[in-house]
Amino acid sequence: MKLSDIKKLKVAVLRSRLEEVGLDSRGLKAELVDRLWSKLQDEVLPVSCPPTAPTETVENCAPSSTDASIAAPCYVHSTREFTHSGTQTETDTGVTTVQQGTELLSESVNCSVTERIDVDEDLSPEEEETGRGRAFYEFKEEIRYKRAKSPQPAVDREETERQDEDKVRLDQHNSHLHFEVSSDGSCGQPRFWAQSPSLWSGSRLTHGVLQGRVGFEVRLEKILLPTQLDDQEFTKSYGVRVGWSVADTSLLLGEDELSFAYDGSSKIVSGGKKEEFGESLSVGDIIGCYTSFSTDGGVQLSFHKNGRFMGVAFSLNASVLRGRPLFPHILCKSCAVRFLLDPTTPSWYLSPPGFTPLAALTAEQRIRSTLPPNSRAQCEVLMMVGLPGSGKSHWARTHMKQHPQKHYRLLSTEGLLACMISGGPRDSRLRQASQSLTALIEMAAQTPGNYILDQCNIFFSARRHKLQLFAGFRRRVLVVFPCADEWKRRLSLHKMSEEEPIPQTALLKLQVSCSLPVQQTDLMEELQYVELPQEQAQMLLQEYKSRACRLLPPVPKQDKKHPRVHRKRRHPLGRPPSHRIHRTGINGWNNMLSWTQHPRYWNVAYRDQSYNYNRDFGYVGYGNDY
Repeated sequence: MKLSDIKKLKVAVLRSRLEEVGLDSRGLKAELVDRLWSKLQDEVLPVSCPPTAPTETVENCAPSSTDASIAAPCYVHSTREFTHSGTQTETDTGVTTVQQGTELLSESVNCSVTERIDVDEDLSPEEEETGRGRAFYEFKEEIRYKRAKSPQPAVDREETERQDEDKVRLDQHNSHLHFEVSSDGSCGQPRFWAQSPSLWSGSRLTHGVLQGRVGFEVRLEKILLPTQLDDQEFTKSYGVRVGWSVADTSLLLGEDELSFAYDGSSKIVSGGKKEEFGESLSVGDIIGCYTSFSTDGGVQLSFHKNGRFMGVAFSLNASVLRGRPLFPHILCKSCAVRFLLDPTTPSWYLSPPGFTPLAALTAEQRIRSTLPPNSRAQCEVLMMVGLPGSGKSHWARTHMKQHPQKHYRLLSTEGLLACMISGGPRDSRLRQASQSLTALIEMAAQTPGNYILDQCNIFFSARRHKLQLFAGFRRRVLVVFPCADEWKRRLSLHKMSEEEPIPQTALLKLQVSCSLPVQQTDLMEELQYVELPQEQAQMLLQEYKSRACRLLPPVPKQDKKHPRVHRKRRHPLGRPPSHRIHRTGINGWNNMLSWTQHPRYWNVAYRDQSYNYNRDFGYVGYGNDY
């Protein structure tokens, strides 16, 4: 039996064949094919291959060190160099293939190799139960860059356009990229509220406080869901949190220890823990947030609703903040909010006695957050490159902790998933997150700052497009490509920590599609391999590709002997009766009469004007026939 025939077998058949020969029948389809093919080769081939077969070699029968997921047994394969590969997927409507190109770079010459890669996933029954996962949706987004137009160079912001540093406003540099701020800096809302309604977006104000008794007001301006919902669904469709946080905490207000929020669902939240407090909020409600610093450094946080005191929500000791300022913070989902930040405008509701609005404080009484860079030359972007589970996200988070002064923004699918606090089907959230991330990367290139692009970035076309977007930044490419044993260990840890494992078929396709970058001065200023050196990583990748090509099902070839014949569209009532008259004479005329008596004939909605209509016989043929 050929390897291609084994790949076509169903999982149940593969397992029964393995049980017949006394082998383990557990595992994914790729493992079952691998195991059965190895058994057949052991029975047919001798231990050492004869030297009279120059075009074929036998791999070492010991487990291969290049296998990142399962042990590689003895195989027979061609020695020709890898140039292209094919994959196949089965859907309900049949077998479909999609050709996608990917360009591979070499140190001596730039070349392109066309690869046939399926966009849709071919999952085994075990994989279908767990879903497609992050790797599939990131891969699907990356191949879109193959036909994308080269981006236009961005215009750098003039230094004179820098906004007034003393004005209190929503801080675009200290907010989610998917949080949209109005031109005057007092109003904000989620940017992707239509396509990602479950995405929470947050922002801090530019100034915070460390002493005194200070407050601010926020109004729930409007709901951003135009759909018709009942009262219960309408209440769950949007959300808002308002409060205070320390500058180095997450933008997800209430999810960190030093982040204190009043949730619109009549709760207070800190450190991800909720407690019942106050009343629920609706459109038009105004929330007053007040902080009172004592002489010993303690802090009390209280909230008002429409001028009514709701109580003290948090009481903090001096050891909690340790001299760090508190910044006003907003987090919302599918709604718009507005701050009252004009010091000349009267408060919506009177502040408690002794409290001063934040916008009315002098510059010496307020603490300004970190200023953003004012030119692209001062910014840096780090692009992570590597296969799923290789350790890119771990390296990025460690790098951010080691360089807190750079204030990196991590752009990743997992980061957007974390912003979908309300939950929902993970597969749907993954699709929304991957699509939103593509738009966020384009926005980041227009917003000065330091960024880390935490994606696989295995396509040269995707890397080139993104790096061209960030022209003017200091562009660094970090390749995380560990040895085979270490990758296998990290993949096992990934399966235990994630909600769904990486599908085996998707992993094989990603190995076939992957290309590792080389230094190009027009695209990057620095290239760094943080695990294996570049030469070893390239050699190991080629071994991954060769093995993945054998395990993936083949691409069906089009049969040129039987080309597809174009079929003409049938007439709704069959062939016109005039043809029958010409061929059969009076018999055809009788057949036409029976044809006109058919019920379908009198129910035709549209009558062709090229026919002559007769009251007795209906349509009797073309006008030129008689």
